[in-house]
Amino acid sequence: MSRIGKLPITVPSGVDVTIDGQTVTVKGPKGTLSHEVAEPIVVARDEDGTLAVSRPNEQRKSKELHGLSRTLVHNMVVGVTDGYEKKLEIVGVGYRVLAKGPNQLEFSLGYSHTITVDAPEGITFAVESPTKFSVQGIDKQSVGEVAANIRKLRKPEPYKGKGVRYAGEQVRRKVGKAGK
Repeated sequence: MSRIGKLPITVPSGVDVTIDGQTVTVKGPKGTLSHEVAEPIVVARDEDGTLAVSRPNEQRKSKELHGLSRTLVHNMVVGVTDGYEKKLEIVGVGYRVLAKGPNQLEFSLGYSHTITVDAPEGITFAVESPTKFSVQGIDKQSVGEVAANIRKLRKPEPYKGKGVRYAGEQVRRKVGKAGK
């Protein structure tokens, strides 16, 4: 039983939802997102203005896709109204980030060279300080993917904790070599 799939999706004012067969398009103040809903799942608009996601039968595949489809459509509605943001921080002596415009970052992460990261379509970067920055956009999946790829440039290591990490992430620390 999908408890998430049964929840209605409230559509705030200023957001236009178009359902064309299996394609759901959400247009809001921050932009437009579109998603192809998997085949057995049906998205319909209720009379009170909310969206309802339903499954036709109780087969395993339908149950698997029910909550997922509802969550993906809900994430599109939230994305075009509020947007998504992932905050990251850099820990390490000499490690820093520089903004080269809203769509490009330059990292110094202890390598012999600097690393330049370009933002894909729909993603912007904001640098608060040389060690704190954020990834912003309307698509939750692409925001998370870009943030994960940036974190991969220098993962936090367990001995000193140096590297790129999400804000508030707890890095499990190890004890170093035993001294005599």
